[in-house]
Order: sequence, then structure tokens, then C-alpha cells
Amino acid sequence: MGHGPAVKLGKDNAASYKSKLGIVLFLFYTMTYFGFVVINATNPALMEKVYFGQTLAVLYGFFLIALAFVMAIAYNHFCTAAEKRLN
Repeated sequence: MGHGPAVKLGKDNAASYKSKLGIVLFLFYTMTYFGFVVINATNPALMEKVYFGQTLAVLYGFFLIALAFVMAIAYNHFCTAAEKRLN
């Protein structure tokens, strides 16, 4: 037994837009994270420098976490708008 989907599913006209946006955001985040890795690999002493009472490694790490949340909210906002506009 079981149940079907909670909503009627149909064609998603915004799918290509959402895919492209997701890829762009993924590449942007990947490059930002790659910067973190490169600094750690090539100049680890830079990550030990203290700014605002914390090391650059900690600040960069928190920045990466915050960036992921902001990008997720932006992705949801733009995808929802595209769905309303195109579907």
C-alpha cells in the first residue's frame, strides 16, 4: 500500500535555469574553497596570522560556512522566482 506524491507533479519549465544556476554557484564555491586549500598548501604561515582575535584559518572557515548558507538561500529565492515565472 502507500500513498502518492503530496502534489501533482508536472513538467518543470524552470529545470534548465535551476541546473545552470546550481552549476554556477557550485563552481563559485569550489573556487573559493580551492583558495582556502591553496593557501594552506603553499603558505600555511599565513593561516596562522591573527585578525580580529582569530586566525585567518578560523575566519576563512566560518566564511565558507556562511557563504554556503547565503548561497543556498539565494538559490532557493531565484529558483522559486523562476518556477513562478516559467511554470
